[in-house]
Amino acid sequence: MMHSDALVSRAREGDKSAQGKLVQLWYKRIYNFSYKFFFDHDMAMEVAQKTFISMHKNMEGLQEVTRFRSWLYTIAVNYCREELRKKKTRRSVSLHDLKPGETEESYRWEATSGRNENPEKQLRHTELSDLLQTCLLELSDEQREVVIMKEYEGLKFREIAEALQISENTVKSRMYYGLDGLKRILERRNITKETIGYEL
Repeated sequence: MMHSDALVSRAREGDKSAQGKLVQLWYKRIYNFSYKFFFDHDMAMEVAQKTFISMHKNMEGLQEVTRFRSWLYTIAVNYCREELRKKKTRRSVSLHDLKPGETEESYRWEATSGRNENPEKQLRHTELSDLLQTCLLELSDEQREVVIMKEYEGLKFREIAEALQISENTVKSRMYYGLDGLKRILERRNITKETIGYEL
């Protein structure tokens, strides 16, 4: 557990120190979620910053401290959608054209930390990470949200339903079609354990 209910309670009561602690605990997670969604450093930074500004402003409105995690992801998802709309308005560029960010390497989504591995394995993990990210971008926005939240952020179906304000059955349906879509994308690209030399 990344935080205690007591910490959230203090933050909700206006304790600036507690609010700052929540930012420290959750910033990287929210950045990573946004980065996986866009595969773009600047957009992920924008979402993360807006999310925590909104958290500070609206903390008192959090009804149940036990639902802080899903509440925070609700804010982040809304800002992801907002940035996506802006992106599509500014330039008629599909998600397939987005490129990985060149900075903030410490926040890169990786298949594993790779801290104690040799350079060759680290390279393979980075390549696998980028490969899976590219495939994720081919899913619909709705499916991508659910797959990232469940598979990489570890949220429960109930929490995802709360964050996206949809039913659990809808979450499960999007999850099923999202994973099936990823499998088809990998097959279409002829990507298997053998072709990439690493276990998917």
